[in-house]
Amino acid sequence: MRDTRESRLLLVLLIAIAFALITVDIRGGEESPVDGARQAAATVFGPVENGVASAVNPVGNAIGAVRDSAARHDRVAALQRENTALKQRLGSDDRNRSRVRELDKMLKAAGAGQYGIKGAQVIAIGAAQGFSWTITIDMGRNDGITRDMTVINGEGLVGRVTTVGPNTATVLLANDPGFTVGTRMEKSDELGFATGQGDRPLSVQLLNGKAKIKKGDRLVTFGSSKDKPFVPGVPVGEVVRVDPSGGDLTRTLSVRPFVGFTKLDLVGVVVEAPRQDPRDTVLPPKSKPTPTPTVTVTVTPSPDGNTELNPNGEADPEAVGAVTGETPAPAVADGRTNGQAGDRLPGGGDARPDGDDPADEQE
Repeated sequence: MRDTRESRLLLVLLIAIAFALITVDIRGGEESPVDGARQAAATVFGPVENGVASAVNPVGNAIGAVRDSAARHDRVAALQRENTALKQRLGSDDRNRSRVRELDKMLKAAGAGQYGIKGAQVIAIGAAQGFSWTITIDMGRNDGITRDMTVINGEGLVGRVTTVGPNTATVLLANDPGFTVGTRMEKSDELGFATGQGDRPLSVQLLNGKAKIKKGDRLVTFGSSKDKPFVPGVPVGEVVRVDPSGGDLTRTLSVRPFVGFTKLDLVGVVVEAPRQDPRDTVLPPKSKPTPTPTVTVTVTPSPDGNTELNPNGEADPEAVGAVTGETPAPAVADGRTNGQAGDRLPGGGDARPDGDDPADEQE
């Protein structure tokens, strides 16, 4: 169609008619005069629209799926990241709770012994220069740590500081074969020296070879001069075996340490010694042994109190005598017991045992 004056007038006329119909439809509301025309158009063109939509929608959905696949993939990846972060948070929460319990035990032990401590975290295990049982902590000279300080945790003695750097320090563990500490027995105050044996129990040499020691007795540190390298009263371990003395001047004990050296995390470096020896106050209360259940068997006596039955279910006279403590008298020829009057003999005499004849009595 060419752009002519007539075509322009026709376009303007159609636009004016359209605006007029829209105005009439709006003002008419539900009773609009064009409502019938609208319903007729819907009846005619509705099926056509449905058919076109059925043909076009699959293509449109496919295009939309391709367009949204990238966004959906990003959403799945975001959900996976959130899930991983949540799992890590839950795991870290469990670890934090465990560390809080460990720190609480260590603070209680330090309070019981009046030790001034600085908390540190284990950041490495083992020493680069050898095969010693050592750990590295995240505190050093800048934190006030010096050589030969005692290291503890909530269970007891961990070791002593051997090497100090600006921000880290090396701790020799109490189970190292080169580690030795003076010990004192709980209550008895017997003195000795504990030496590490790696993954085996500590070996303790008591100075008194005749000391009375039993399994389950506990030891604490005796303390050093000027409280270095060991402060007094730190729990060391529990006796698990006592070797026979054999007349030696010393006595050897096997002691299981309280500290688990393979699962260290938080430790405390004693930077201030107690004013007085805490003695045995840092030791935890002894666990009470579980009582062994006992079984009581009650035997119901027979009605007469003495009667016992033989295998045939009849009363056993001999058993009755055994129960009552009486000895049954021997029976004589006529079946009567001794001491009963016998039957008359044909000659007029009584049946008596030998030695009971009246003539013999007269003589």
